[in-house]
Amino acid sequence: MLEKRKWLLLTFYTTAGVMALERTCTQAGLPGRIVPVPRSITADCGMAWRCEPSLRQQVVPLADPNEVMGIYELEI
Repeated sequence: MLEKRKWLLLTFYTTAGVMALERTCTQAGLPGRIVPVPRSITADCGMAWRCEPSLRQQVVPLADPNEVMGIYELEI
């Protein structure tokens, strides 16, 4: 079984919002990926952007604040 790690998760109201952040992060050279939202939290579109917590100060400003539903640091 895989060991749990702490991740930064941004959840979104729409799929377009998470895909826009993926595109922006890729262009900026910031690693991360789209993942299903864990059961412990909810999001309207069911997808989240996952990256290292150390990237919080770089990633959060790139996300559209009207699209972000929540920002979490979770062990998953």
